[in-house]
Amino acid sequence: MLNPSEYIKQHIRTVPDWPQQGVMFRDITPLLQNPKVFRVLIDMFVHRYMDEKIDVIAGLDARGFIIGSVLAYELNLGFVPIRKKGKLPFHTVSEEYELEYGSATVELHADACKKGDRVVLIDDLIATGGTMMAGKKLLERLGAEVVEGAVIVDLPELGGSRIIKDSGLPLFTICNFDGH
Repeated sequence: MLNPSEYIKQHIRTVPDWPQQGVMFRDITPLLQNPKVFRVLIDMFVHRYMDEKIDVIAGLDARGFIIGSVLAYELNLGFVPIRKKGKLPFHTVSEEYELEYGSATVELHADACKKGDRVVLIDDLIATGGTMMAGKKLLERLGAEVVEGAVIVDLPELGGSRIIKDSGLPLFTICNFDGH
């Protein structure tokens, strides 16, 4: 019998050379399509956080919304979306971060959380760590305490998980893949 992390890993599809040559894209949609696998995934996160003093789950655009909102529901917590620039309709705070080629910006509603809120920050995958670090900075700017980052997939060779941990933010990952 497989342990839950290996079970999840078996249901992640690898798409070679997408979105560009040389990239091995880790596609989580197969595990979302299978209700049994999706339940195992969500239960792994629920069991990790159910006895913790968490106030809010924040999810990074876009696949972090899927996992984060279900986790928030299961834990009876609020969910906060951290979106790409220009997608939120109210007053926002924003954070720019560097990509391999260029930069991007994420935003958060200015009233998304309050000072002292303990937040878990969720995404599907960590590669370079830029998006998660930007989300962490936004939440902290509003006075929240980001207690842990959490992802399904870590690509450790790209260095993001090391950057996150070196920043002092604990990082929970379900499985790792070599390469990028």
